[in-house]
Amino acid sequence: MATILQGATALVTGGGVGIGRAIAVGLAAEGARVALSYRSHKPEDSFLHELESASGYAPLAIRLDATNEADVESAIAQVGAEFGAINILVNNVGGLVERAPIAEMTHSLWNQVIAVNLDSLFLVTRHALAIMHADGGRIINIASLAGRNGGHAGATAYATTKAGIFGFTRGLAKELGASGATVNAIAPGFIEATPFHDRFTSAASKAATIATIPVGRAGTPEDVASAATWLASPSASFVSGIVLDVNGAQYFG
Repeated sequence: MATILQGATALVTGGGVGIGRAIAVGLAAEGARVALSYRSHKPEDSFLHELESASGYAPLAIRLDATNEADVESAIAQVGAEFGAINILVNNVGGLVERAPIAEMTHSLWNQVIAVNLDSLFLVTRHALAIMHADGGRIINIASLAGRNGGHAGATAYATTKAGIFGFTRGLAKELGASGATVNAIAPGFIEATPFHDRFTSAASKAATIATIPVGRAGTPEDVASAATWLASPSASFVSGIVLDVNGAQYFG
């Protein structure tokens, strides 16, 4: 049975857990050979076997601090040596780091949030472009509903970086348009079963947020993965520069 990404190669940063993990599975299920990076969530052997069974190709897992340029250069070189070229790049690395109101936030914490959400995006994209397939590729940046609505308490810095991803996406879409490459962002709303909400969101806050979602449930990592798989597909070749909201009608951009 034909799959829509057969023969394509993909790099998913932060692909060992949560949304990144689901995206890796979704791409592999459509025939893509997948490389994934991780920092603190090393993928289990069973997960790597799952990817290989789905796509028919052994995956590549690379430990990476995506805020460190030397690490990024080395990781991209490994992907290039194994894959030759990248067709699909999913920039999924990111995080809140710590909740803090701006009046109490240290400059050091501010810089940490900027680094994990924007420096990583720039560094991985810049170096991946050197091995992106010459006939164009797909770049998918994982942003957040926080970039639209400012996020919850103590998340202003995080929301700022996620809004910054929107601008990066649109600017890069224009830069790369002539090459045939597309660049898009996904802004997930409340997605359960992720380290983000396990760490930063209380049970009461989760319940209150879910109650505001018109479709009547929280999102899942697989909901985001479905959107990413479509953006990576040939069907989306004329879709570039968009921010795709995946939030169950919680917010309209």
